[in-house]
Amino acid sequence: MKSLQNSAFYFLVFLLFIQCKEVTKKETTLASSKNEIQYAKGLEIYKYSGFSILKITNPWPNAKESFTYILQEKNGIIPDSLKQFPLIQIPLKSIVVTSTTHIPALELLGVENTLVGFPNTNYISSVKTRKLIDAGKVREVGVNENLNTEVLIDMKPDVIVSFGLNNSNPTLDNLQKSGLKVMLNGDWTEQSPLGKAEWIKFFGALYGLDSKADTIFAKIEKEYKTTLELAKKATTKPTVLSGAMYQEQWYVPQGESWAALFLKDAQSQYLWANTKGNGSLSVPFEVILEKAQKADFWIAPGDFSSLKQMSDSNPHYNQFASFKNKKVYSYSLNKGAKGGIVYFELASSRPDLVLKDLIKIVHPELVPNYKLFFFQKLE
Repeated sequence: MKSLQNSAFYFLVFLLFIQCKEVTKKETTLASSKNEIQYAKGLEIYKYSGFSILKITNPWPNAKESFTYILQEKNGIIPDSLKQFPLIQIPLKSIVVTSTTHIPALELLGVENTLVGFPNTNYISSVKTRKLIDAGKVREVGVNENLNTEVLIDMKPDVIVSFGLNNSNPTLDNLQKSGLKVMLNGDWTEQSPLGKAEWIKFFGALYGLDSKADTIFAKIEKEYKTTLELAKKATTKPTVLSGAMYQEQWYVPQGESWAALFLKDAQSQYLWANTKGNGSLSVPFEVILEKAQKADFWIAPGDFSSLKQMSDSNPHYNQFASFKNKKVYSYSLNKGAKGGIVYFELASSRPDLVLKDLIKIVHPELVPNYKLFFFQKLE
């Protein structure tokens, strides 16, 4: 009898040992999954059987916080170690987004019909999504800083995709306390052209369309790299000025910014390319005039739509060679039905088109048959 008890004891110990090994094996597998993201610095996606881990590692500039979300497929089993994080059931059936930069991703994935709310729909330029708005399928949900909690509770979207400028987000906190699912999206903090575009994979993961998102991004990446190689055939590097005056100061993109990197890739000599930082740099007018008076091109001079509007705003603009020679190019003329600027909505998703535009401007001989998409010459 004692021998039988000993055998049972050792058998139980053996079972526990096997189970511990299995748990250890699962946890090791969980930790060793490959991050699916290549270019984006603030996004990580790890895929597993039945679920994915989505991490937002840079929700706002210089953020010390990061946010982890678990995307659960139907009947997917979530390990206990991950149950501390917000759980999102996928694929989504309804969504509220809060930035126009999210609209192209939904459309490229073919899920724009799931959009049920947006703050200030007049900003949306896309013809396809505007039809949904006009049909009453997309509701107004306030403004980003003060989303309408009552409307959102009534709508009960599967997820609200928003963004934060810093770690103080009382509106989003209130929405979460009301039982709504809120996800932060940090696409706007990315600086590399392909890094921004890769955020389509964020939405691909939410809809279980990872493969489709990968395919779409791969095409954009290939087109961008092909255009980049074409630009290297340029034999000159024209000088470029950017920005405009605002309250006695001229604001130019810093040398590590998204806009400046495009100008570099287009084989132009952006005159503030050597400055550090990825935001805007405030420069006195006298310094701008001294350095850029003879610049070959003036690209993105604010929201002006004509040379006359520019000179009426500030007669000093007439002193620049690029202005006199009518080599000023703006993205502000290409607008949606309600006045939203297409560039602000679509450019981050289609860096290949932005790069082609810039090459057409500074090296037209390289793309003789290409027609400008975002930018237009001011008259």
